[in-house]
Amino acid sequence: MAADMNTTGLFGRYRLILAPMAGVSDIAFRSLCVEQGADLAFTEMVSAKGLSYANEKTRHLLDLAQGETSVGVQLFGHEPQTLADQAAWVEQTLGSSLAYLDINMGCPARKIVTKGDGSALMKDPLLAAHIVEAVVGAVQHPVTVKFRRGYYMNKETAPEFARDMQRAGAAAVTVHGRFAEQLYQGTANWNTIARVKACVDIPVVGNGDIKSAEDALLMREQTSCDALMVARAACGNPWLFAQIQAVLAGRDIPEPPTLEQRLATAKRHARLLSEREGKNVVRMRKHAMWYLTGLPGASVARGRINECVSVEDFDKVFDELARYAYEHLQQ
Repeated sequence: MAADMNTTGLFGRYRLILAPMAGVSDIAFRSLCVEQGADLAFTEMVSAKGLSYANEKTRHLLDLAQGETSVGVQLFGHEPQTLADQAAWVEQTLGSSLAYLDINMGCPARKIVTKGDGSALMKDPLLAAHIVEAVVGAVQHPVTVKFRRGYYMNKETAPEFARDMQRAGAAAVTVHGRFAEQLYQGTANWNTIARVKACVDIPVVGNGDIKSAEDALLMREQTSCDALMVARAACGNPWLFAQIQAVLAGRDIPEPPTLEQRLATAKRHARLLSEREGKNVVRMRKHAMWYLTGLPGASVARGRINECVSVEDFDKVFDELARYAYEHLQQ
């Protein structure tokens, strides 16, 4: 049996975390996940280079929701001084609302890797360490690093890389159990997380394939990780956080949301986005698809969703789907 999750320090407070996801971890989604039990939600990953150019679109990613008192920020880039300067700017800008800063060394997306950012840094541990040293020296908040099992398929470097990051001053590491070349295919190897946990003295956050409350409990038991990070499985399913919190506390897992709850939350999500993003409520399209997964009539509704440009458009689709689903279920 694995040891209990760390109940002190940084991850005594933040045991269950919403991952930084580009195009997904917007203000509305973060708010809903925190309401359901996420101890901390990350913004979308933020380009240090974009911040250095005072790019308003990039800085907009750091906007906080009303009442959002604590947020994690993940920066990506490959220039130590740029990352250090922008980390200091983020710290000054967010003040007490900033929980901690993370450096992305795990994103496998081609457009990120080809620039030397994200998981490409796993191929250059010396540069990665210089980045951590520079950022740690520029800020007062804890600095963590998120990376993968390794860059190349079947070449695990995570344990050694984690030790390098610890020596460079990282306060914790988050490990995703896939290789970068694997992208999101196959399964995440949780044994990698356990091996990292066994070879460093700093806290380790487990990430990859937490799709249910049972998965979360199993990862904790198999890896002894100090905290859990949930990503894609929360899309369209913020209730996953309440279910995980229950199982971690030894309580009964809450029932899945009803059809009414799913559609009501989808409507609310669209409104929250509209209040903040205005016409950019079209970003709701991808979220709407996730909320509808598995519902009767969802395949037909998806075509309609791609035409939605306003909150009213989304409401109409959700209402029509509800009527269809009720009729289908009564047959």
